[in-house]
Amino acid sequence: MASHGFWFLGAENAAGNDSQSPNTPRAWCQAAAQKFSGGISSKLCALLNVGEAEKAAQAAVKAEDEPTAESCGCNKPCNCSKATACFSDLYSTDLLPALDGDAKTMNFLQEVVDILLAYIVESFDRSTKVIDFHYPNELLQRNNWELSDEPETLDDILISCRATLKYAIKTAHPRYFNQLSTGLDVVGLAADWLTSTANTNMFTYEVAPVFVLLEYVTLKKMREIIGWQDGRGDGIFSPGGAISNMYAMLLARYKMFPEVKEKGMSSVPRLVAFTSEHSHFSIKKGAAALGIGTESVICIKVDERGKMIPSDLERRIIEAKQKGYVPFFVSATAGTTVYGAFDPLIAIADICKKHDIWMHVDGAWGGSLLMSGKHRWKLNGVERANSMTWNPHKMMAVPLQCSALLVREEGLMQGCNQMQACYLFQQDKHYDLSYDTGDKALQCGRHVDIFKLWLMWRAKGTIGFEAQIDKCLELSEYLYNKIKDREGYDMVFDGKPQHTNVCFWYLPPGVRYLEDKVEKMKRLHKVAPVIKARMMEYGTTMVSYQPQGDKVNFFRMVISNPAATFEDIDFLIEEIERLGQDL
Repeated sequence: MASHGFWFLGAENAAGNDSQSPNTPRAWCQAAAQKFSGGISSKLCALLNVGEAEKAAQAAVKAEDEPTAESCGCNKPCNCSKATACFSDLYSTDLLPALDGDAKTMNFLQEVVDILLAYIVESFDRSTKVIDFHYPNELLQRNNWELSDEPETLDDILISCRATLKYAIKTAHPRYFNQLSTGLDVVGLAADWLTSTANTNMFTYEVAPVFVLLEYVTLKKMREIIGWQDGRGDGIFSPGGAISNMYAMLLARYKMFPEVKEKGMSSVPRLVAFTSEHSHFSIKKGAAALGIGTESVICIKVDERGKMIPSDLERRIIEAKQKGYVPFFVSATAGTTVYGAFDPLIAIADICKKHDIWMHVDGAWGGSLLMSGKHRWKLNGVERANSMTWNPHKMMAVPLQCSALLVREEGLMQGCNQMQACYLFQQDKHYDLSYDTGDKALQCGRHVDIFKLWLMWRAKGTIGFEAQIDKCLELSEYLYNKIKDREGYDMVFDGKPQHTNVCFWYLPPGVRYLEDKVEKMKRLHKVAPVIKARMMEYGTTMVSYQPQGDKVNFFRMVISNPAATFEDIDFLIEEIERLGQDL
């Protein structure tokens, strides 16, 4: 069986930063660097500080495979010379579509690619910083970020590219565990480059034929995985989970009161929606945007693990009806933002069926566990939902942005959102008009998000995604087992986490033995922010923290970067203790 990728590697490949095992990302990059032309090989190998023996081997490869210094490397006869290319007297107007701009364009883009490839390799190198942190005023002063009336040279443009990446957060770094720590998938990156090159819109088959078909195929596959018969239904890719959740609320309102589309909220009774106390803020934000109002979102109590309590949901639904309100929407969460909790979907589905209410599952964070045979039980009952949000740009590590709304009823999105603009959606086109998907979207201009997911799925297969997800959950369990009984650590809630969220307090020696509980909590509240600030200033790692209800600031460790290993988890624990020992 083919290898599923380096997310299968654990402690055995993380014994040291200098390991040159062919399975390590650094060794892989060195081997890959030899295959590049146009001078990239020597630049990457210099960045990686490879030994003299490797340099000699790479020189031999370069002599055979790379163009000579007199050649530009553009693989066609020309008089340009990359070796002598000077960008200090060139401007964007010298690039294509300028006459004779092809060689200059290729040279410029080759330089940009050199910058990007060096950054990619550096991002996977554990000896580099996660962040080169500077305070905002300092960063504003270190470079000239101002816009001018006169154009800058291409040399200045390249300098700006380098400076931007120099101060960027290396989100691909194996020790970056902050929000959305999904790493960097190289195939997904390639797909993103391709879609930017194609630079088209997703509204019609006419202008995005392949991309529209790939969206159709992929959404059908995702609906099959949810459990809807034959993958029937509908869906669309949106800018993010917040928009996908708002789509679901919009559809639920239209399904119950279709007249609201033309007549507005004044034509319908007081609507109320329900979600858990630990749900994502986007549910209330969607209610605000749709004119339903945040006060019409009723928050349901959760248990000690952060799961919605079904009995409280039904109680609040009955209470709302008694007040004359109309319950129309319940949003259950599969993987809450902080605790990573999965609401009991089967019980919630029973209540929604009993009261004839639209059931939505916000699986932006936890929905990808449907790809795992080992963990998909946590979403049992999702097949009974009317809609689901699923963000492949989270646990599946697809480059931002990639969020899907899946809908069980076909045709509902079209009826809810279509405006039939004749300048885009003509009815006398010569192909099947069902592939003109733009009229069922709220957006007109819509980015091609599908190709990243589709190409990664082709590269990994479903089993590859499954292995990647399982590995991240294995790492979170490893962290939990390491700290649950370790001196100086307290878990925020009892028991093994359901998702990769591991929530804990670190109690430094100066706080650990305080007997005054009020003073202890007051001082503990300040610990996580100080350690996080020191992490950023040293640049060694990053992890999130926050309060929750009456609980003071705690660390929320989430793992969704396939590059992380057991050694990186060990490093995080040691770094927290090092940075907090004097507090």
